[in-house]
Amino acid sequence: MAQHSTHPGGASRVRRRALLGTAVLAVLVALAGLAAYLTREGRSPSDTAAPPPSSPTASSSSAAPSGPHTRPRALPVPPKTHDPITYGKAAAAALWSYDTRAYSQPELRKALRGWLTTESKYADPASVDQVVPSAVLWREMAANRQVATAKINEGHFPHAFTQALQDDPGAITQAYVYAVTVSGKQSIRWKGSSAGGAESRSTTLAVQCRPNRPCALVGVMPSVAP
Repeated sequence: MAQHSTHPGGASRVRRRALLGTAVLAVLVALAGLAAYLTREGRSPSDTAAPPPSSPTASSSSAAPSGPHTRPRALPVPPKTHDPITYGKAAAAALWSYDTRAYSQPELRKALRGWLTTESKYADPASVDQVVPSAVLWREMAANRQVATAKINEGHFPHAFTQALQDDPGAITQAYVYAVTVSGKQSIRWKGSSAGGAESRSTTLAVQCRPNRPCALVGVMPSVAP
């Protein structure tokens, strides 16, 4: 967890997260704890954002659809869409996928940051960085040529979000930030594994979809909103 910093940049980060919290809370007033999460400089990653295990003993025994002998996967590229649910599903798939054979950890982190909105007062890159395995863990996974793929089952607006919009339909028109909850399965394979492992995943993302440009990612929520 990050420690509190007296560096001027730390205060700037806190202000940006406070602005993000204000924008999201305008339409997610029923999601308890969101403001504290977004305005806190140091925080623990959520359970759903934790990096996957790098050994077969920590994974489930379900078979995975792809493995180290398949073609290396390219870095994730955001789709051009104005549909927040379509974008949220694509973003979740990108966050749950990686290929240690094809690129480095910094390259993946940079690519995922490219999904973020260019409006820096709303973007929360730290929440995206926390989904990426650490440099130490990445080296261990790379030694095993570990690959993860994602299968998305569904995406929807959380109940609290839709209720907040019904209560105040105009609230979203300031930042156009939507909450999208996505569920699916992450499958993992590594060198020498015959079956690999798989686990169910779910996450709630903040997605910005302004009318005049394609959607972009705002950040990863601290918990899953039903």
